[in-house]
Amino acid sequence: MADLRVGIIMGSKSDEAVMQKAADVLEELGIGYETVVSSAHRNPARTAAYATEAAARGLQVLIAGAGLAAALPGVLAAHTTLPIIGVPIASGALNGVDALYAIVQMPPGVPVATVGIDNARNAAMLAAQILALGDAAVGKAIETYRDKWN
Repeated sequence: MADLRVGIIMGSKSDEAVMQKAADVLEELGIGYETVVSSAHRNPARTAAYATEAAARGLQVLIAGAGLAAALPGVLAAHTTLPIIGVPIASGALNGVDALYAIVQMPPGVPVATVGIDNARNAAMLAAQILALGDAAVGKAIETYRDKWN
């Protein structure tokens, strides 16, 4: 696996099936990643430490999946200047709409890019596009990947 460049963080082990789709795309593109379960509510100190230490460990983009109140992407954004991509997870009575609103409605100065509900594949593609700004090989891998879908 390539050097770690992307962190995939999920608020609960139950989010794993959705977030695995991001890992699959990154793997196909040859982008190194790690996956971590860390809840913004149940493990706030560990979540903050993960975000604070991510850049020093070489991570360049964080993808965060969360359902219900979906605080995880925003908490990560509060503790790092790395790009954060939020994936709202379909769960609960509102089937992910609450998570979508929670992630997309961040206050000024603390942005979180947001993809559609359960759309971890697009989160990985967006992370790859961010990385491609400084890495032509990633850009070429994206072109090859997208050609398969045309």
